[in-house]
Amino acid sequence: MERRDAKTMIDQGPIETPKRKGRPSLDEARLRQQAIGVKLRQMFDEVVSEPVPDEFLEILRRADDKASGSR
Repeated sequence: MERRDAKTMIDQGPIETPKRKGRPSLDEARLRQQAIGVKLRQMFDEVVSEPVPDEFLEILRRADDKASGSR
């Protein structure tokens, strides 16, 4: 069976393996978990780098003004 790293698994898709009975190997399961982790980190990085919408910033400013005014 061809060995692939997590990045390769994401880029190329699933491995074509012969049908066999039983569970996938432990190495295969770890590679899948690693690939999921890589993809989740990529998605998180994309979300973190998105700008905060102006409407949300305005809501936060109003909440800060109310909090500082009530002290």
